[in-house]
Amino acid sequence: MLLIKLIPLFPLIGFLINGLGFRKISKGLAGWLGTGAALLSFVGAVSAYQAFMAGGEQPIIVNIFDWITVGSLNISFSFQIDQLSILMLFVVTGVGTLIHVYSMGYMHDDEGFGKFFAFLNLFLFSMLLLVMGSNYIVMFIGWEGVGLCSYLLIGFWNKNFEYGNAARKAFIMNRVGDLGFLIGIFLIINQFGTVEYLQVFEKAKGLSIGNAAIIAITACLFIGATGKSAQIPLYTWLPDAMAGPTPVSALIHAATMVTSGLYMIVRSNILYTLAPGTLEVVAWVGAATALFAATIGIFQNDIKKVLAYSTVSQLGYMFMAMGVAAYTSGFFHVVTHAFFKALLFLGAGSVIHAMSGEQDIRKMGGLGGKIKITAITFLIGTIAISGIPPFAGFFSKDEILAHVYEHNKIMWVLAVIGSMMTAFYMFRLYFLTFTGSFRGTHEQEHHVHESPFSMTLPLMVLAVFSIVGGFMGIPEIFHFPHALAEFMKPLFAGSLAVNPEFAGAPIDHSTEWMLMGISVAAAVVSILFAYSKFGGSKNVPAEDSAIEGFQKTVYNKYYIDEAYWAIFVTPVKHLSNLFAYVVEPKGFDGIVNGIGNLVDSVSGKVRKLQAGGTGFYLFAMVIGIAVILTMNLGYQVVETIKTFVGIK
Repeated sequence: MLLIKLIPLFPLIGFLINGLGFRKISKGLAGWLGTGAALLSFVGAVSAYQAFMAGGEQPIIVNIFDWITVGSLNISFSFQIDQLSILMLFVVTGVGTLIHVYSMGYMHDDEGFGKFFAFLNLFLFSMLLLVMGSNYIVMFIGWEGVGLCSYLLIGFWNKNFEYGNAARKAFIMNRVGDLGFLIGIFLIINQFGTVEYLQVFEKAKGLSIGNAAIIAITACLFIGATGKSAQIPLYTWLPDAMAGPTPVSALIHAATMVTSGLYMIVRSNILYTLAPGTLEVVAWVGAATALFAATIGIFQNDIKKVLAYSTVSQLGYMFMAMGVAAYTSGFFHVVTHAFFKALLFLGAGSVIHAMSGEQDIRKMGGLGGKIKITAITFLIGTIAISGIPPFAGFFSKDEILAHVYEHNKIMWVLAVIGSMMTAFYMFRLYFLTFTGSFRGTHEQEHHVHESPFSMTLPLMVLAVFSIVGGFMGIPEIFHFPHALAEFMKPLFAGSLAVNPEFAGAPIDHSTEWMLMGISVAAAVVSILFAYSKFGGSKNVPAEDSAIEGFQKTVYNKYYIDEAYWAIFVTPVKHLSNLFAYVVEPKGFDGIVNGIGNLVDSVSGKVRKLQAGGTGFYLFAMVIGIAVILTMNLGYQVVETIKTFVGIK
């Protein structure tokens, strides 16, 4: 139990030490402190897994302290260790540790080295709270924490104005989704009188499918997920988040933070199973996001932007899986995607490091022979994300496509088209970067070199997992047990209880072979097409000024950012200016200042009555006596008249 409590405490301690002493602690010590904290959390995760398995695979609740008590509502600050939290702990701490190791080499020359590791540790602490919390409130604390850390890390190089704008954009767009999530939590409290997962899900078993309250709850929670996990319409922050250092892209925007929304849906699976209408929306939003982002990725020339839109697209596939109630398949892709996308981002960072900061793939080429470890590991990640067997991405993506096929054939066609685009633009990226002749400057070519061991070691480890990671979910047709599905099965007992058809009918083997064949063939065709167009770095994309027509529209991301700016940002700015320069100074300030000026003016006049002149005081006394006598005389006259006319 103690080790479970320490899992999030280690990175918090690392944050406090590096955060308070980053100006005094040496770079070497700061790096080892931050990395050591992440590694200790990983060791704690292993211990938590052992304790969980020894306890008969029953959820372990670790209460830290009782937090809020309002009437019958009790909210505790506590952790829950079960199948889902353990899997996320391994992903967050395992991949997180590798990224910390990588950062020691990548950020070595940065003047904010210690501060960077402090922020990484704070992010890890927040993410661990999110996945370990035993209720929605603790999850929300972690949820907001990773949002704050994304702002700090995206805008880490805050002297660049554009990077600061990217950080603010991520923060604000996440707040839009977070409002929906918060409303969903309030609705959960109203409906169930508790926020504890086990209690909420037990009470949910007594509700009917399509219950209006559950639909409202799941819809609000999904709004929160669209913000954190970058789905339409709240996806535009993620590509801009590439402004942060490359390890940030790998940690936050590939392996951990962007999967928060998916974790929340899997955790709340019984609620979503009770709301098939919400699930349908989730599925179609995921399909639209996967296809839309893939089309944009085809024409991007910034190595990190290609990977960013790839991330948005892959998240779309995961939401598609959630929407067709294939929770295990969707989470399977969360895990495999963490391996190969972290590998690709770190590989991109190694390329950028070798190219002295250059990120435009049009100015690269021929790097395969110069940075061989990076090239080989990047190729492994590219094959994995393209869905080629037996690499990790093949197993998880094939499983999603099979479930989507059973749910809706049109959605499956769209998903396959998106998959083909993924293979095309990823190999386009690989061919333009690593094959052909070098297109950079002579100075860049002179300085091109392989990254240090601290950067290549995480690449090699992640490459191994990108190859073998998919074997935790081998399809049934190969007659091997689906280890991940068996491990996660208890998580979905509630969904099976409220809807016996939740598990669905197994796909017959002939159909599964057909779908698998189509998926692989589509990917191979896309790879061959990419090779015919860009193999050997032929047909280098045109400069920005020469791009025109529909390609220019796609290259500029369909001008969605410009549309958002015109529809939302500009009107809000005009409204703000109206309040700032008209309503505030001439309205509120005018009223307040007017009252003050009136009081000041009147007091100035009245003050003169107390000037201290004896003559004026005698004059005032005479006037006062005259007024009093006049009033008394007037009163007597009025009374006399009333008596005379008989008025009482």
